[in-house]
Amino acid sequence: MSEGTMQRRAQRDGQFDQCEQRDERVMRAGGLNRLLAAAVAVPVMLIAAGCSSDSGSDSGKDAQDTSASTGSGSGDDSAASAAPTVQAAAYKTLPEACAVLSKKTLTELVPKGVTSGKEGTSSDTGARANCSWSSLANNGVKGSQFRWLNVSLLRFESDATTGDGESQAKTYYAKQVKDAQAVAGAKNTKATPVAGTGDEATLVRYDLKKSEGAFKQQSVVARVENVVVTLDYNGAGLAGDKTPSADTLTKSAEKAVKEAVAAVRSANGEGGSGSSGTSSSSPSAPAPSKSASPSAKATPSTSASASASKAAAAAPKASASAKS
Repeated sequence: MSEGTMQRRAQRDGQFDQCEQRDERVMRAGGLNRLLAAAVAVPVMLIAAGCSSDSGSDSGKDAQDTSASTGSGSGDDSAASAAPTVQAAAYKTLPEACAVLSKKTLTELVPKGVTSGKEGTSSDTGARANCSWSSLANNGVKGSQFRWLNVSLLRFESDATTGDGESQAKTYYAKQVKDAQAVAGAKNTKATPVAGTGDEATLVRYDLKKSEGAFKQQSVVARVENVVVTLDYNGAGLAGDKTPSADTLTKSAEKAVKEAVAAVRSANGEGGSGSSGTSSSSPSAPAPSKSASPSAKATPSTSASASASKAAAAAPKASASAKS
């Protein structure tokens, strides 16, 4: 074999070895790349799985929170929508106003007007009522004795807006007592508690000077449960007759108001004492009845019957205890 031929073969072998080495490097590089790609893919898959797991966990938690929130809101709404309740009023009715006093008591207070009872106008006598009597006793040339009596009854019903009946009655009671002490022109005003009369009672008395004579006013305000009783009683000596005793009028007024309170209890099934019955379901809206205290014009004692009718008809308003 010639030297030239041997050289060419050696070159070809060298080239072949170079190609094999290059192919081997390429194969090694490809394998490494695949390994790197696989290594990169694994954490990506792990991250994706982790994200998916977290998302599911958050969704479940959100669902639980939403459910809990919905349940809590429902309970609050139920509690808020529950209608407020108030204690039922103790008394559900009133007695007939002109029948709260006995004939004996009327004879003492209005001796010449026992049958003169005049019932006031009311759209609901079970919630508010009043009755008045007047009396003019002719004493000939000595003049006349005038008496005027009025009994007002107010019952308060329990209501979710205005409160329970007893609380309303307490408020009205206090206002009546205050108003009775604030009459324009009143002199020697005095307020004293009255024992043994309902749950609370106050007597307010004062002197009131008018052109017809000097009037002695007695106003007794009493509360029993959810009912307020206001009794106005006054007297005057007309046409020269003497002024009646305030102490005597006071005793008569206190006796009468006790009788009126007992009538309220009896009308509600108590027989004068004990616990009350249930209240009516619909609230009433009582309004105080207006009363008027008398001041009849003085007339000659020779016309007693005419004087009596004029005195009752001309009686102006002088009592504050029936103010609203």
